[in-house]
Amino acid sequence: MFLKIGMRLACAIALLASPALVSLSHSQPLTLRTALSRALLASPRLTAAERDVGIATGQRIQAGVLINPEVSYEQDNSFGSGPYRGTKSAESTLQISQLFELFGKRAARIAAGRAGVENAAIQRQAVRLEVLSETAIAFLTILGLQHRIAILDEQVVALNRLTPLLQRRLDAGASSPAETGRAEVAAALVKVERERAAALLDSARRELAVLMGDTFPKFRAVSGRLEATGRPPSFQTVVKAIDANPQLVRWTAVYAQRNAELLIARLKPYPDVRVAAGWRHYNDTNDNAVRLTLSVPIPLFDQNQGNILSAQENLAKARAEREANRNTLITIAGRAYDSLQGSLRELSILRSIAIPKSRQASDVILDGYGQGRFSLLEVLDAQASFTQAKLREQEALQNFHVAIATIEGLVGNPFSLSRGSAP
Repeated sequence: MFLKIGMRLACAIALLASPALVSLSHSQPLTLRTALSRALLASPRLTAAERDVGIATGQRIQAGVLINPEVSYEQDNSFGSGPYRGTKSAESTLQISQLFELFGKRAARIAAGRAGVENAAIQRQAVRLEVLSETAIAFLTILGLQHRIAILDEQVVALNRLTPLLQRRLDAGASSPAETGRAEVAAALVKVERERAAALLDSARRELAVLMGDTFPKFRAVSGRLEATGRPPSFQTVVKAIDANPQLVRWTAVYAQRNAELLIARLKPYPDVRVAAGWRHYNDTNDNAVRLTLSVPIPLFDQNQGNILSAQENLAKARAEREANRNTLITIAGRAYDSLQGSLRELSILRSIAIPKSRQASDVILDGYGQGRFSLLEVLDAQASFTQAKLREQEALQNFHVAIATIEGLVGNPFSLSRGSAP
């Protein structure tokens, strides 16, 4: 396994958090599983995406509703003069009318509504992936900074071990007080670097807390191991997998929705039929009659030309928007893939040459310093080289896993590395 920090991001895509998962003690280290489950529960973006699905569902329901009938009452030949004074000669009509949509207009609206629901549902999946990816990256950042601080603490301890040697050499007249000051300066600079890393850690912990719905961190540390083994698949494989990303899949629904909207615009000029039936009463003769009405609008001037053109352009725009979206995702994936490859090459060099050689050199020079064969400057330089190699390893591991989390957030599936020699 190339990622051992509690669980894989892609394996958490289908995670449904439960109270047991989201409970968190301040004294317990935070796991990736808990962070992901809490982020899914707390994300306002995911809540908004859920509401978008509800909005689209309501619009789909409304699109299929039949048009309401209308009831009207008319009274003619009343309250005038002469024989039409009062209501003696009045003609009263009570009528009910119904508009009948023709040419598949209602079916086109329903199709547009269904596509809108599908689009919103897929967009919800895309937001879910983004939340998981961002949370995993925030978690990895904290894990990397914790490791960085531990490395710097080890260097401070190593420098502190020089104090007895320096004192013995100073008492024996083999070194000057300036060497003691130089060692103190070296230790102080490491502590400064540690404080900088600690400040970054505080910010990273706060960012992760916000992602989990808290205003301040309720955890002291995160738990996990950063490891990297195997070889990644080709970038072309990544590109093919990106086509299954919800951000791209949703464009199929968007295209269907806009195509249905174009059909609605084209059908609008076709006239609908309004049928009415009523009952008329003649006061002067006390007779009754049935009134039937059939009305059809004449699309002489308004043929919806502007809306048709707008819908056509909106449909054509969908293709360009999808390609632009795809290019953006490929660019992001390319950067992450290059970072992953570069991190693996860095780890290979660091673990095969830089770290073992610098560790060996540091041990030899430190032993020789006690025998007077090396200067303090050489000791400090050797220890600094070893620490820098370890820090570079930590950065490469962190960049490697951030790249993995980024790519998995884009493809929505586990990014498997083939077995091979570990760096």
